[in-house]
Amino acid sequence: MKANKYILGSLLGLVSLVGCTDLDENIYHNRTTSNFYNTKEEIVSAVLRPYTHSGAVFTCQSRENAWRLNELSADQLAWPQKGIHGYDDGKWIQLHYHTWNYRHNTVKDCWNLVFQGLGYCNSGIENIEARTASSMGITESEKLTYLAELKANRAYYYFNALNLWGNVPIVKNVGVPQYPANNTRQEVFNFVESELLSVLNDLPLMSKANSGRLTKAAAYAILADLYLNAEVFTGTPRWDDCITYCNKLMNGEGGSQMGVMKLDANILAPFSNTNTVSSYENIFVMSYDYQNTTTRCNWSSDFYHFRQRYINGGDRNGNNGVVVIPSAYDAFSDNDLRKKEWMLIGPQHRYDIPDSIQEGSVEYSGKPLVFVKEIRLNKTGGTESNMRTGEENSGARFNKYREGVYGSTNFCSNDWVLYRLTEIYYMKAEALMRKNGGVANQEVVNLINETRQRAYKDEDWNAVKYTTSTLTMDEFLAEKGREFIFEGKRRPDLIRFGKFSTASWWDHEPTTSKHLTVYPIPYAQIAVNPNLVQNEGYVNE
Repeated sequence: MKANKYILGSLLGLVSLVGCTDLDENIYHNRTTSNFYNTKEEIVSAVLRPYTHSGAVFTCQSRENAWRLNELSADQLAWPQKGIHGYDDGKWIQLHYHTWNYRHNTVKDCWNLVFQGLGYCNSGIENIEARTASSMGITESEKLTYLAELKANRAYYYFNALNLWGNVPIVKNVGVPQYPANNTRQEVFNFVESELLSVLNDLPLMSKANSGRLTKAAAYAILADLYLNAEVFTGTPRWDDCITYCNKLMNGEGGSQMGVMKLDANILAPFSNTNTVSSYENIFVMSYDYQNTTTRCNWSSDFYHFRQRYINGGDRNGNNGVVVIPSAYDAFSDNDLRKKEWMLIGPQHRYDIPDSIQEGSVEYSGKPLVFVKEIRLNKTGGTESNMRTGEENSGARFNKYREGVYGSTNFCSNDWVLYRLTEIYYMKAEALMRKNGGVANQEVVNLINETRQRAYKDEDWNAVKYTTSTLTMDEFLAEKGREFIFEGKRRPDLIRFGKFSTASWWDHEPTTSKHLTVYPIPYAQIAVNPNLVQNEGYVNE
């Protein structure tokens, strides 16, 4: 079932004013919580409503969201200014340089999105808990399952809030209290853990029928991620707990949408426009089905060039925003298939005209569009390279998810991956490595080599595969970056490895400020809620 097929009906009223005295109301919709939760279809729509919102929060949709905060502040992707485009009040430059403050629009809007999603979860939980199963047209078992799904979804929203802001209010009822106070990061961690553990037995196993929904497998993945980051979140490591839930997934205990849980053989399979029915390794996704629902992941805005539709045969162009920074592009060896398959660089050919090269539209209007790894004024011979010196062709581009040609079968129906089995291999390997004093044993090496071998031709593999001496902690972090580029994972990885504030990368110097490992509570929230306390290190001006 595709989660986006159902949308909870909006409760809208429109007042029509005729002249100055006719104040009669035209009521176009009178659905409220008091007369809504009466049928199974209505219950399902309430359960699925948070998912229709989640795409804007956790994927690279064209919104000020968690994906942008996790990637554009890290060491692989950036949104540099390119000529007259992309400055956007300097907010992308601030994320890259780590100079944001509590008025940053992306931080503010992401907070709003996260807590709006939590509101959808809380509303569904409150209303379903308050009713008997029979009055809603469902069985007691179904009621437990729907509540488990909503609570697991709420836990996932709070897991992301825990990652981004740390000390956030735990709110379980809509509008109550009116002005909630912060909970500590430890308390939020405990809440996420307890919510997930309490619903495990009521969540369904993952299958094709519930693709894109919170299943037992998805809950296992969130728990593994929670425990992997426990030392950052609480000061206490939980490596064994991380390994426990990784093993459950690797053993197939959470189910599988393809009948068996295993790594996909091809590096493009988890991200293809048929990944709903063809990927063996995807665990939790944002589900899209453009043919049947007309909903799709809107990554075009962030990733696509102004004339991208002529390059890939789709129906959308983008704003030419996010690129791979030069140091991240150089981190891939030339014989790494991920470098060739997941990124666009070099002359860009029209999809419909053999051997033709697409022209640019700004600095390269009327000239061939050739993506280059450098971010500098190539046309005028500039040598300086920084966040303000880009042109329309600057930087390697996103090609991990391929929509297909407009009008083709499965066009633009790629599910966006939030967790896949490859990441579980990496989680377990890292936990084992940290338990061993940061040294890789053979089990760690085997886990990473098994996922990595897909990225090399057979004739290259023996020369590049890891050994216990070559897989250091620094190399582990670098390899994880290569494997999960574009997937919204990089900032928490850098924080966990102690590199977020202390490392250098292209046009970024160490900031050394530990408080930057959490974002500030937005000004708009502090202004209206007297019970919120700003995160340490940020000043309310």
